Amino acid sequence: MIAPPPGYRESAGPLRIVSIGGGTGLSTLLHGLKEFARQGQVDISAIVTVTDDGGSSGRLRRDFDILPPGDIRNCMVALSEDEALLAKLFQYRFAAGRGLKGHSFGNLFLAALTHVTGDFHRAVKVSSEVLAIYGRIYPSTNQNVGLRATMTDGTIVEGESKITRSRKRIDRLELTQGKVKPLRDAVEAIMAADLITMGPGSLYTSIIPNLLVDGIANAIRRSKAAKCYFTNLMWQPWETMAYSAFDHVQAIKAHGGKGTIQRVIVNTTPLNSAQRRLYAQAKVFPVELDTPRILELGLEVVGRPLLAKGVKVRHDPTAIARIAVELASQSRARKNQS
Repeated sequence: MIAPPPGYRESAGPLRIVSIGGGTGLSTLLHGLKEFARQGQVDISAIVTVTDDGGSSGRLRRDFDILPPGDIRNCMVALSEDEALLAKLFQYRFAAGRGLKGHSFGNLFLAALTHVTGDFHRAVKVSSEVLAIYGRIYPSTNQNVGLRATMTDGTIVEGESKITRSRKRIDRLELTQGKVKPLRDAVEAIMAADLITMGPGSLYTSIIPNLLVDGIANAIRRSKAAKCYFTNLMWQPWETMAYSAFDHVQAIKAHGGKGTIQRVIVNTTPLNSAQRRLYAQAKVFPVELDTPRILELGLEVVGRPLLAKGVKVRHDPTAIARIAVELASQSRARKNQS
């Protein structure tokens, strides 16, 4: 049993947390928040990017003209009640078979449901009911969108998978379809939230793409919720090589506008020598915490021990969920006083 945060009042209803992102970073946070949701302390909404064009998701996207299901599948598994059989089934990846090799069962399930229901968002809702998840999952848009990056040298790279493999520094990101409508449920969740989180996760391919959907960033800025960003622990090859915490924040501000972030959450647990050696082999190093530069932007920096145990450098799901619930509780208290 996880104790509720200071100031939490059951009579006021569960704290409303909206988590924005994609990939394993968002799934890690959702996994941690699930225990709070199970106890009725938290109401979770996840807003997930839909720009993936690689792997199983990319193949299904090209073959069936559907939104990429991979990141959403991972979020559903992270929030599922049954992490044993059904979750393993959704994550099962076919190792052989003509046309099947490389696909996960969950991706195929979502693709089939999209055609049965005629709507990807509806397919996500039905799949979520099958897995009995704690919370709701929304694609940031129901439109089939792609990414285009302008590099600092002026070259343009199109497609998420190509952007992640490019060794050039990204200057600006945009959606290839131009103005893209947001999912109405996603905007409503943002406006009703006590806390909006971004990260951890890939800066340019998991977090920022959501901010490029018309209306999402504006809703975040207008929302009375507290807004925080969980800084990544390590550089991401080649997407954010040599990026400091300030660089991450500046990129989000440049694409989402002033007021998108209020607090920056950073890890204070140092990496051990074995972890440093492992990542140094790939020329990947910890994200520099240049706190004074972030403070100059008028933002608050919150440092906590967030590192999970193990050789691989990962956020601890319970630790990041705990601070999210704490910030949501503080935000609810401030709103009640105003």
